Amino acid sequence: MTHLPTTSPDEPDSTDPIQLADFEKKIILRPLEIEDFDALIAMQAACFPGMETWGIEQIQSQLKMFPAGQMVVVYQGEVVASAGSLIVDSDVVADWHDWRIVADAGYIRNHTDSGDTLYGIEIMVHPRFRGLRLARRLYEARKDLVRQLDLARIIIGGRIPGYGEKADEMSAREYVERVTERGLYDPVLTTQVANGFVLRQLIPDYFPSDHASRGYATHLEWTNLEYVADKNRRWAHVAPARIAAVQYLMRHLDSWEEFCQQCEYFIDAAADAKSDFVLFPELMTTQLLALQTVKRPAGAVRELAEWTPQYLDFFTRMSIKYNVNIIGGSQFTLTDDRLQNVAYLFRRDGTIERQAKIHPTPAEVRWWGVEGGDEIHVFETDRGKVAILVCYDVEFPEIARIAAGMGAQILFVPFNTDNREGYLRVRYCAQARAIENSVYVAISGCAGNLPFVDNADTHYAQSGIYTPLDYAFARDGIAGECTPNIETLVIHDVDLEVLRRQSHQGTIKVWEDRRSDLYSVTYRREGQDDVVI
Repeated sequence: MTHLPTTSPDEPDSTDPIQLADFEKKIILRPLEIEDFDALIAMQAACFPGMETWGIEQIQSQLKMFPAGQMVVVYQGEVVASAGSLIVDSDVVADWHDWRIVADAGYIRNHTDSGDTLYGIEIMVHPRFRGLRLARRLYEARKDLVRQLDLARIIIGGRIPGYGEKADEMSAREYVERVTERGLYDPVLTTQVANGFVLRQLIPDYFPSDHASRGYATHLEWTNLEYVADKNRRWAHVAPARIAAVQYLMRHLDSWEEFCQQCEYFIDAAADAKSDFVLFPELMTTQLLALQTVKRPAGAVRELAEWTPQYLDFFTRMSIKYNVNIIGGSQFTLTDDRLQNVAYLFRRDGTIERQAKIHPTPAEVRWWGVEGGDEIHVFETDRGKVAILVCYDVEFPEIARIAAGMGAQILFVPFNTDNREGYLRVRYCAQARAIENSVYVAISGCAGNLPFVDNADTHYAQSGIYTPLDYAFARDGIAGECTPNIETLVIHDVDLEVLRRQSHQGTIKVWEDRRSDLYSVTYRREGQDDVVI
């Protein structure tokens, strides 16, 4: 009998030991390294076509601020998945809906080791390696990190890329409800729900360039059941707002660009300090009078009003570029041939509001022919409700009372005074308005001189931020002040939640104790119902 060989000459001998390494697929989860940058952005481009990728500065900043929160999955030597995060204090963060603010646009310079919440800024899996449950590995690694650091929760804002195909059939709310109920599959949300995250909120305009999600995102939370809070800590909700009040030096200018450069310097400084508001002085644009061809005061300011479009364009760009709300002082504006002194609020989302000065000073009327405005506005911002009282307006208690009665929590007072007496009228009235109405008041004025500019030649200022007077606030009711008559700015935090609590629990309760049975203030609005405060 002939025995045939059991293996061909080209096949390995079955008696040879099996080399397991020949069959292994090596996958590891490790910390992100700066050497991974090229692979990371290539993966990001593959995951999110058409969206801007990370820059090297952002990755360097992430690794500097919180290296433990930046992870990658490496499969067969290739970076195929990643996750980024930072730690924040849930009592401080009020902008869960705004990825750019919470994640510091990817730089995470707001990371704090003393926080209680891990915020996930991004998680991604290369399209070629989906199906390997790599996202689960990253989510589990995040949970392990949270337990290790004894944090209370993980919060993420997730995309819903499957919604784009269903947008014509249902609303975003209906879509996420169907996904969470397992009726539909979404490449991102389904995975997040499967990993124990609970949907808390649907966020519109979270990432407008994310067309697949139609700009929507989900706010999700995972709770650490092993979290042990500090029993000795007294918990209290806070609502901080950081204010920068500019003390602006008036000087001769040779061009519009020079004016913009001077303003941008202060905006940059305030934004670098993570300010929420930057307040500029009243009529700082009178520097530009030196550029005008008409020298007669009344004609010169009307010519100055022609700069208003450039002024609006500049401060709108600055508010977006530096992600800060700007009260751009004030500027002469022609409305139906009426010359008004108008203050503008430039929100960091690109929207603009205006408040005309209600009470022009006698000098404004005499020299320039300025007319007063007829409306008092209270503006919603991402840091509470605010109102603007332009200089002389703060000397009329009724204006502040109406604004506070309409909900204003911060009064911004851009002013322009030529001597110490004028400044002190503004300053003392600002402090009185803070006490009378239980609000914060910030004032910003001009220093320096403008030789040969009628009615705007000399200036006196001390910019400051003022509070009510009670145990919870700054001593003397002064949160911060500049040194008088130099070019500088003052930056200080105010807490809107303390303001709310003190109005009900303070030593005095100016709103509850008012004798509205004896007196009131009536604001008459043309074509609308009167407001009685």
